[in-house]
Amino acid sequence: MIPPAFAYHAPRSVGEAISLLSSLGDDAKLLAGGHSLLPMMKLRFAQPGALIDINRIPELRGIREEGGLIRIGAMTTESELIVSPLLQGRVPLLPEAAQLIADPQVRNRGTIGGDIAHGDPGNDHPAIAMALEATFVLQGPGGERRVLAVDFFHGTYMTELAENEILTAILVKPFESGTGYAYQKLKRKTGDWATAGAAVVMRMSGGVVTEARIGLTNVAPTALRARAAEAALVGQPVNDATLAAVGEAVRAVCDPAEDLRGDADYKTAMAAEMTQRAVRAAAARCH
Repeated sequence: MIPPAFAYHAPRSVGEAISLLSSLGDDAKLLAGGHSLLPMMKLRFAQPGALIDINRIPELRGIREEGGLIRIGAMTTESELIVSPLLQGRVPLLPEAAQLIADPQVRNRGTIGGDIAHGDPGNDHPAIAMALEATFVLQGPGGERRVLAVDFFHGTYMTELAENEILTAILVKPFESGTGYAYQKLKRKTGDWATAGAAVVMRMSGGVVTEARIGLTNVAPTALRARAAEAALVGQPVNDATLAAVGEAVRAVCDPAEDLRGDADYKTAMAAEMTQRAVRAAAARCH
């Protein structure tokens, strides 16, 4: 189908984009990669009166280290995450996980900020950001504010982002030496969303887990931080008994919607399985 007519704006700065958002109100939508918004417009599920294309704003791109954190511009593409030497060396979970997102054509256009700001529980970066304890930088007419990833998602397609704010950057701490990490994702085919997925970041000492963070993809109205599963892991060796306890804790927190990828019971079971696989893979990297 063809979308209804709309106005098109291409600001060259964050300030100009925020001014447009403020003046146009809820009739306007930001255009980042466009992989979620444009199909909805073609189906007329979304009918914005104006699009604000933020692809020409250079300050929204790039990956750099500042103040002890890695700052990733919200308009950085998945392909740029994958090839970044800084991320490969300091936060290797991100480039590794990005290779499981969609396909090369989509990764060349799709952005980390668009994936997060859309608020879709099936997107990968929300759960990964929770496991990384990431902070999101939001900018609006009143200036800049920072929101933890775990506090950003309120429901399906509902986030902390106000109508006149832009997600400008994602901040993550570099991994300490010896950190284990993994993202395990069950999908029906290349390019598909996850049936269920789990991101794990952990540390071990003396044969037991000393720190663990687990984010879950597509098993609830939002991405989840699986704190009970983390608690079942910390202080324990990574063995069958511990993994069984982790899996039980994951199953208890899941509330997936039934869809073509599976019913609620299947998705819940797969969330536990993906978490257990991710814990094993992460533990093998701890040293």
